[in-house]
Amino acid sequence: MELTNVLSGLEGLKVKGSLEVEVNQIQSSSNKIKEGDMFVAIDGFEVDGHEYIQEAIAKGAKVIMAQVDKVTREMVKGLPEGVTFILAPDTRYAISICACNYYQNPSRKLKLIGVTGTKGKTTTTFMIKSLLEKQGFKVGLIGTICTYIGEENLGDNDRTTPEALELQELLSKMVKAKCEYAVMEVSSQSLKLGRVDGCNFEVGIFTNFSKDHISPKEHPSMEDYFESKVKLFKMCKYGYINSDDIYANKLPDLVPSCEFKTYGIDNPANLLAKDITVTNAYVDFKAKLGDKNQRVKTDIPGRFSVYNSLAAISVALKYGVSPENIQEALINVRVPGRSELVDNDKEITIMIDYAHSPESLESILTTVQEYTQGDVICVFGCGGDRDTRKTTNYGRNCRSKSRLYDYYFR
Repeated sequence: MELTNVLSGLEGLKVKGSLEVEVNQIQSSSNKIKEGDMFVAIDGFEVDGHEYIQEAIAKGAKVIMAQVDKVTREMVKGLPEGVTFILAPDTRYAISICACNYYQNPSRKLKLIGVTGTKGKTTTTFMIKSLLEKQGFKVGLIGTICTYIGEENLGDNDRTTPEALELQELLSKMVKAKCEYAVMEVSSQSLKLGRVDGCNFEVGIFTNFSKDHISPKEHPSMEDYFESKVKLFKMCKYGYINSDDIYANKLPDLVPSCEFKTYGIDNPANLLAKDITVTNAYVDFKAKLGDKNQRVKTDIPGRFSVYNSLAAISVALKYGVSPENIQEALINVRVPGRSELVDNDKEITIMIDYAHSPESLESILTTVQEYTQGDVICVFGCGGDRDTRKTTNYGRNCRSKSRLYDYYFR
């Protein structure tokens, strides 16, 4: 693709060299550079891409994009002939727009649904995918566990929301595979770092909000964490929010350009769950599907499953999924590692779940105790390289809620 087309829509650029250059691929890692590529230097948490500009040129990069405040005059003067050098105000934003252009803006050819929130993103996206597929639509999914294009599983993911180049490539593959919808988890980090900039979201969902991801490598404060999530709805036409969450209720005033509807249990909402039953194997409840209240059941136990189901149903109703298909799809949906029940010959309720904060773990334990007779045995591990304070808090929460058998995996 010609460089002028790659840069379409970007403002405030300063260019040295020709714009009539064919770009082979766009890369942000000098290790991946091949002859004719464009290298975008990004100042990351641990590595500054500007330190690898000369390496990228030596490997054959014909276009270099750098951030204005990271480049010296001497660096520009020392560039070899035949290399186009571009200065951008913000290379994180710029690489997202360039990726959209390079892959011919695939999100504009899909109905793109983004799900954000502290908890429930993974389950909600799987539910939405199941509901839409039951109606006969072909759906792509991008999230914490894996990526799907229709029924094809592309494998495990490194992060909840991919970097911009990978994300646009995946959306492009979905378009080529004739997907009509794409549903994706949108993390606060991806919003803060501009990975989804340029995406054309039709629908956004805000599941809930609680303390999480506060660390030097993530968000400095709860305010920054929340403001990052708000960005999604500035890209959406329609939003569905949890009426029982005080932060979600701030969104209509903060983003008047987005048309919001609500779902909930305790407070008035456009889609309300009533007559809820929670067991150790399922939840069921009544909700208005079409013209009348109907019973809905899902084999994912826990009160939080009602909220996730309501969010998914809200989207399904918008896109014309029938009440019958909603009921059938929800009862059959399975989410790997999310309140996943394990069959066993001991007739013991064994559940695999995922919690990346003390609050999430406490929520799980509180929920299972509501329908458990006898002890709750919790086996958990703490991994990752982020907020090390979580390990201690995990143990405290477990001991306050259950009999604990804790195994620490370092």
